[in-house]
Amino acid sequence: MSSFFAHPTAVIDEGCIIGEGTKIWHFSHVMPGCTIGRNCNIGQNVVISPEVILGNNVKVQNNVSIYTGVVCEDDVFLGPSMVFTNVTNPRSAVNRRGQYARTVVKRGASIGANATIVCGHDIGEFAFIGAGAVVTKHVPAYALVVGNPARQTGWMSEFGHKLNFNPEGLAVCPESGESYRLANGEVSKVS
Repeated sequence: MSSFFAHPTAVIDEGCIIGEGTKIWHFSHVMPGCTIGRNCNIGQNVVISPEVILGNNVKVQNNVSIYTGVVCEDDVFLGPSMVFTNVTNPRSAVNRRGQYARTVVKRGASIGANATIVCGHDIGEFAFIGAGAVVTKHVPAYALVVGNPARQTGWMSEFGHKLNFNPEGLAVCPESGESYRLANGEVSKVS
């Protein structure tokens, strides 16, 4: 008996590693060589290409394609119909297999519905990518980015609230009560 759930319409190729408690829903395709962690939720009509790595507790909403070269760490959220690319200059008549750019989505990051992540640009821990954003450069930890091209408009807490820093560079998440410090253009949680 399997330690994960796959809907009968899902296609799971041989050679995948899928963690305990993971759920894979309608019409999704998990290709060979993928690693999917524990307690993930793979929505309907998702494609996970060869050699993709998803950490534990990754939530992938409906209609997402995760292409070779993408690594998502633990607790990442991928919103409905968001997309990754894996080649910077695709052409139908030119085979660029083996030239896939790597994209790492760090722990706790959220990517909104219909956002596009252009390959080779990493998303920092707990960063928040707004719906429809087009990411064309690296995104720092805790950054809030929106628009096309995506531009940083603020900072987010680990609970997904916009942080308002006082003149001393301190902010408090209204939900968790955790404190954050902004110094030299970087945010860190105060322990």
